[in-house]
Amino acid sequence: MKKYFEFEKLGTNYRREFIGGMTTFLAMAYILIVNPNILTLADIQDLPESLRMDAGAVFVATALAAAVGSIIMGLIGKYPIALAPGMGLNAFFAYTVVLSHGAPWQHALAAVFISSVFFLILTISGWREKLINAIPVELKHAVGAGIGLFITFIGLKNAGIIVDNPATLVGLGDLTNADTLLALFGLLITVIMLTRGIHGAVFFGIIISVIVGMIFNLIDTPERVVGAVPSVAPTFGAVFSAFGDPSFYTSTMLGIILTFLFVDFFDNAGTLVAVANQAGLMKENKLPRAGRALFADSIASLVGSIFGTSTTTSYIESSAGVASGARSGFASLVTAGFFLLSLFFFPLLSVVTSAVTAPALIIVGVLMVSSLGKIEWGRFEIAVPSFLTMIAMPLSSSIATGIAAGFIFYPITMLVKGKSKDVHPIMYLFFVIFVLYFVFLTE
Repeated sequence: MKKYFEFEKLGTNYRREFIGGMTTFLAMAYILIVNPNILTLADIQDLPESLRMDAGAVFVATALAAAVGSIIMGLIGKYPIALAPGMGLNAFFAYTVVLSHGAPWQHALAAVFISSVFFLILTISGWREKLINAIPVELKHAVGAGIGLFITFIGLKNAGIIVDNPATLVGLGDLTNADTLLALFGLLITVIMLTRGIHGAVFFGIIISVIVGMIFNLIDTPERVVGAVPSVAPTFGAVFSAFGDPSFYTSTMLGIILTFLFVDFFDNAGTLVAVANQAGLMKENKLPRAGRALFADSIASLVGSIFGTSTTTSYIESSAGVASGARSGFASLVTAGFFLLSLFFFPLLSVVTSAVTAPALIIVGVLMVSSLGKIEWGRFEIAVPSFLTMIAMPLSSSIATGIAAGFIFYPITMLVKGKSKDVHPIMYLFFVIFVLYFVFLTE
């Protein structure tokens, strides 16, 4: 085992890898609570049950997708990077595809499955890197920031801090409401812990909020802490039912598939490079075994869609594990082990409400918006498409709309600026695709 993971070469040992893997798990364990909450649209009261996924099944699917993805990344990619259903894409899955478009969740899973197949093909063929390199870095940062704003808006809404207002569309909610106060308390506690540099702050913030919620009777007390693993039957294999439904084959669904594909592109490229660089694993500014790492991601998403969850992706929270000493894929195996162990704690996690998970969404949004500082705002031809990409996501409640807006305006502003040669030919192809996307979307 030491030889396979090159412990001696990397200057690590079992203890450091175990602590690193456990730290990564604590930093990203919030997804076990947040993902089922989002995909089941728990904060939406009047929703047909046909559009609502089974919470227990989604919980199991989340843990299994994270475990499988992390195991493949550890064994094949040999990186201390863990995977789980991605934030932003789960919100797009639930709030845009299911809630806004009214698509069955089975169709959304099918879109994730197809995008994962494309991702796998592009990775194996080598085209993935070409597509990523064709997209200007400013738009990549704008997409990340836009998703952060989108997630934050959902968190503020779920907390009751932002509510519907007939006069101004949105307004400030009732801050004296008990659930809203619980959310604000959770946000304050999480911010304090993050500011102090505590690993796993988001997860611990949720746990503390749950305890406080129980004390004030805002959250039901679980009958037990450990129990049987919930059945995954309600969602397992449901993805394949969509392929026999003629209503699945629409231009809107094509745009949804492309969105899953594009966002997964950006998420993984950024996370892999950032974490590998932090761990000192980059060689000549290149990522060794990049193909294997991307292969792990695409397989994890395929498996996740079959189990019943949104796109699985590499987690930037893995940097917490690296900071604690993780340097090899063995740490990812440790993280996977904790995700498998968590399957028995559903009774404890099932009582968590939207008010408790809202702070996690807001904090993740804050972390993602930090990429705005890397955009050259002084260049107007760059600022316009970047800003439209970022602002369109929360205002339209659609990641796809934000990506489309930015990818349409970028070639236009660059062309007018006289820098048409600086635009990669693939970006002109994207321009045509997204113009058609808007045309067919409004029909």
